[in-house]
Amino acid sequence: MIFSEVRGWSCVNTKAISILAFVLCCPILISGQEQTPKQTNDRIEQLANHVPSHRGDIPVGSGDLIHIDVFDVPDFSRDVRISQAGDISLPLVPGKIQAAGLTTFQLEQKIAEVLSSNGLVTHPQVSVFMKEQNSQPITVIGAVLKPMVYQEIRPTTLLEILSQAGGISQDAGSQVIVTRTTGQFPALPGVQPQADKPDVGAPQSITIQLKDMLETGDSAYNILVFGGDVISVPRAGIIYVAGAVTQPGGYVLQTAGDQITALKAIALAHGLLGTSKPGQAVILRNDPNGGTKQEINVDLSKIMQRKTDDVRLYANDVLFVPDSKAKRVLFKTGEALIAGSTYLIYRVP
Repeated sequence: MIFSEVRGWSCVNTKAISILAFVLCCPILISGQEQTPKQTNDRIEQLANHVPSHRGDIPVGSGDLIHIDVFDVPDFSRDVRISQAGDISLPLVPGKIQAAGLTTFQLEQKIAEVLSSNGLVTHPQVSVFMKEQNSQPITVIGAVLKPMVYQEIRPTTLLEILSQAGGISQDAGSQVIVTRTTGQFPALPGVQPQADKPDVGAPQSITIQLKDMLETGDSAYNILVFGGDVISVPRAGIIYVAGAVTQPGGYVLQTAGDQITALKAIALAHGLLGTSKPGQAVILRNDPNGGTKQEINVDLSKIMQRKTDDVRLYANDVLFVPDSKAKRVLFKTGEALIAGSTYLIYRVP
């Protein structure tokens, strides 16, 4: 593996220290400890498995298949699918029985009342069981390992849904967006739900930072999700740092529009090695039109000395820093970096 070797800080020369000092003055700081996506997903699963069970029944809705059992009255015991209008029909019962929005317990009481009031059954004992649920879909899209539609069969938290979706993918950003058509979001510290329109019942969205949720496990961030919610994990992209740096690898951007420059990328990689040739660094960039990869020369020495402007990096860029002992084999290195399991990906807090 290209990045299997771990290099120590003892290799960092004064150039690397100068770069780190410069970057610490920038808006994005290095704090905490980098995590791989696997470590993040392990944390998601750990927290999801320790979430206290939430009690409460999920209401039935259109498309659900329920089984109705009336004790000692087989003519009324049957499977019934709730219509798109949210109602059901029973033999000899005049009109429709509105079922959508009721829990199974509430529906039992309603059916018993209808049978009794119409003189069909004296003291009916009714049981309702969910056989097939289709009315409470929670959709998970974006940078997750298994995009899915999950049917809510009990009160469920955001972390439980992310765990069901296999966790986040390597290029996931730092946010989770929950969009809800009806109802109200709980108040989050410093976060206000955003509505597309001021109309009552208009879609609302709320953005939750993964860091807040995973560091605390607090229910203030690990909110309950409901049928009809759409959970999206936006893709942010990855920049790669290769060659004579302390910690080569891929570094996940916080958001798709995150501003990462060449010096910040070097700082994320924990600085240059003593054998590095920063004046001959190169950015390997995919051609947006599908042509030959572009090579962009970058003189990190001049950038560090503020003799020239820093250079912005974009998702999937490879910043390669050669050393004095090796040739710059850019295309081979770049292809290996983005091909698969030949690098480590880091999520920086």
